[in-house]
Amino acid sequence: MAALTRQWKSTGVAARYWILVAAVLVAAGCEPAAQPGPPPPPEVTARLVQPEDIEVTYEYVGQTAGYREVEVRARVTGILTRENYHEGARVRQGQSLFTIDPALYQAALKRAEADLATAEAKLAQARRDMERLKPVLEANAVSRKEYDDSLSAEQIAAAEAKGARARLDEARLNLEYTRVESPITGVASRALRSVGSLVSGPEILLTTVTQTDPMYAIFGIPDRERLEIQQDVEAGRLVLPKNGQFRVEVRRSDGTVYAKTGLLNFTDVRVNPQTGTSEARAVLPNPDGALRPGEFVRVILRGAHRPDAMRVPQRAVLEGPQGKFVYVAVEGKAEARPVRVGPWSGDEWIITSGLNAGERVIVDGVLKVRPGAPVRVVEEGQKEGAPPEAAPSKPTGG
Repeated sequence: MAALTRQWKSTGVAARYWILVAAVLVAAGCEPAAQPGPPPPPEVTARLVQPEDIEVTYEYVGQTAGYREVEVRARVTGILTRENYHEGARVRQGQSLFTIDPALYQAALKRAEADLATAEAKLAQARRDMERLKPVLEANAVSRKEYDDSLSAEQIAAAEAKGARARLDEARLNLEYTRVESPITGVASRALRSVGSLVSGPEILLTTVTQTDPMYAIFGIPDRERLEIQQDVEAGRLVLPKNGQFRVEVRRSDGTVYAKTGLLNFTDVRVNPQTGTSEARAVLPNPDGALRPGEFVRVILRGAHRPDAMRVPQRAVLEGPQGKFVYVAVEGKAEARPVRVGPWSGDEWIITSGLNAGERVIVDGVLKVRPGAPVRVVEEGQKEGAPPEAAPSKPTGG
C-alpha cells in the first residue's frame, strides 16, 4: 500500500510539471513577436568652418628662355678663315668668335690713309695761299675776288680732308669687323657656317649666344581666369601682392621644384587671339645653369590671398542637379547646402558663398547620409574612442 502511495505522488508531481510547461508555452504563443528597433543614425565626421586668410596659388604651363638671346652676324662680306670658340661653351662679351679674311680691308685702310694725307696736304697749301693773300689784300695789292677764291679753296680743301677722315674711320671699322665678337656673355650655340664659307654681311647668321643667368619663364594666363581674378579683386575677395609682383616657383618636368624663386616682371595687356591667353613672364636666378632654355615647366605664382575665406576638403563637395553642394550638420541632422566654390587651395576647395562661420560641414561619411536624415557627428580630429555627438531624441509626452 505504501508503494502505491509513493508511485501516485511521483506521478502527480510529473503531471503538474508538464501542465506548467504547457501553460508557459501557450502563454508565449499568445503574445505578439517583438519588433526590431530603428537602425542607429550613421556616424559622420564634421569640420567647424571659420573665416581665415588663405594663400592662393596659380599654376600655368610655361617654357624657359634665356634672359637675352642674341644672333651673331658678320658686318662685312668676306671668307671665314677661322672659328675662335668651342661650340656650346661659355663665351665672354667681346670675345672673338669668327675671323673673316682681313686682307681686302687692310688694303682699303691703307688707301684711306693715303687719301687723307693727300687731302690734308691740299688743305695746308690752301691755308698758306690764303695767309699770303691776306696782308696783300689789306694793302690793296690784290683784288677782293682773288682773296675770296683763295678762301673758298681753303674751305673746299678742309671739307675734302674731313671726308677723307670719315673714309679712314670707315675703313678702320670694316677691318675691326673682320673680327666677329660676342655681343654678350653667355653660352654660344653651334656654328652655322664653316671655315672657308663666303658670308655676305648681316644677311648670314653665324651662331647665337644665350645669357642663362638670370632665366626667363614665359607662360600664358587664360583670359577667363584673368577676368575672374579681376572681379574677385574688385569685390574684395582677393588681395594681390604689391605692384602685382608674385613670387614664382618652377616645377620641372620630373616633378621636382627648382630650388630658387623669382618674381613676375611682365604681363602683356594684349590677348593672343589664337590661344586666348595673355603672355606673362617671370625672371629667376640661374647661377649654376641648372635651368636650360626651352624647358617645359609648371609656373606657380604665390603671394595672393583671400581674406576671411572658408575652405573644405574636396571630398566634402558633391555635385547635384543644381550645382555643387555640401552637407551641414544642423541639430543632429544633415542639411544639403548649395555652395559656390573658388579656386583650389592645396587639396581643398575655397568656398566663396553658401556657408556661414561656425557651421559644421560633413567631410567624411557624406555618402551615408541624405538630406534631413539624423546623423551622429564626430568632430574632425577628435580622438578615437571619444563618444560622438548623438542626434537629439524626440521629446516624450507626459
